[in-house]
Amino acid sequence: MSTMETLAPSMEVVDIIKEEGGDTLKLCYQCGACSATCPWTYVRNFFVRKLIHQAQLGLVDFEDEDVWRCVACSLCVDRCPRGVKIIDVMRALRRVVVEVGAGVVPHTLRITLKNIAGVGNPLGEPPGKRTDWAKDLGLRTHTPGTEVLYFPCCYQVYDPSVRRVALATVHVLKEADVDFGILGDNVVCCGESIRKAGTESLFKNLAQTNISAFTEAGVKKIVVTSPHCYHTFRDEYPELGGNFEVIHFTQYLAELITEGRLKFTKELDKKVTYHDSCCLGRYAGIYDTPRQVLESIPGLELVEMGDNHEYSLCCGGCAGRLWIETKKGERFSDLRLEQAIETGAGVLAVACPYCMLNFEDSVLTLDKGDVIEVRDMAELVQAVI
Repeated sequence: MSTMETLAPSMEVVDIIKEEGGDTLKLCYQCGACSATCPWTYVRNFFVRKLIHQAQLGLVDFEDEDVWRCVACSLCVDRCPRGVKIIDVMRALRRVVVEVGAGVVPHTLRITLKNIAGVGNPLGEPPGKRTDWAKDLGLRTHTPGTEVLYFPCCYQVYDPSVRRVALATVHVLKEADVDFGILGDNVVCCGESIRKAGTESLFKNLAQTNISAFTEAGVKKIVVTSPHCYHTFRDEYPELGGNFEVIHFTQYLAELITEGRLKFTKELDKKVTYHDSCCLGRYAGIYDTPRQVLESIPGLELVEMGDNHEYSLCCGGCAGRLWIETKKGERFSDLRLEQAIETGAGVLAVACPYCMLNFEDSVLTLDKGDVIEVRDMAELVQAVI
């Protein structure tokens, strides 16, 4: 007759999880709201409640791939009746793996972390090439007194497939006669996603590097085209002494349009649907501003997907998941693209490089290139000025 093994709670593991930032797990009373709202339920079983309960008992299997499944979309956080900071708990579990060595970091993520630690960007590109995208644009280096620092995402400066967003942004800023500059190889990745992947010490090193560069250049206002940069510059850098005015480009576009500094001279006869990214939407509450910009474009018809605003479906790219292979049939971006196509829109508008990368991959793998195209907000505005 077999006997059931009794596992004793490991208070040592619980203490480590708490020390690594997961102290709010003690508030959880196992109602299951998190598991019910998690987007993974669309494609597979993933019980957030179970993982948190294991953490409460100190019985987490740190070699289980579920430790790396959370995309930090914040759907569960917004609906937790006890206010458990589930994203912080998941980040703490990963810190136990990365910084304590209790488990294994996924191979592709490990390569990305090495790239960022070594050369300051996830693609492993030389720091000296950080401004190559702008070499023929006549842009100035930001110095004290410059009105705005434009800080594009690493992917928008290194990856040719999304570099067009940085180019469109510069075109719009010039058209609006904005006094702006950029910085060179003295800045690095913002560190937002790798922090959620558990690399706290690396995040702090990156943040301090950027804060020093911003301070030395006299930066006061930063315009970004990535919600990830927006979130970490605005909400996390102040923890380390980096206090700057941070504006996402969709907000800045609305400001330029309202002030009359940006004039539309053409029409865009297209049906467009807008995707709310997690960091811009649920994290920052910016829902109406991007839609106001789109609705101001002559000829454009804006239509909504079923899941929109605070209920938007995550693209699947945050918290390090962009650098972890997701099986076919389990990709949120595929589901979201189908939602966009169902609206009859010919354009899926985005305001995030991670969303753009995931959706363009879905367009390719699902063979939907003749049905819908993915465009950043900056590109859509550039088309009508």
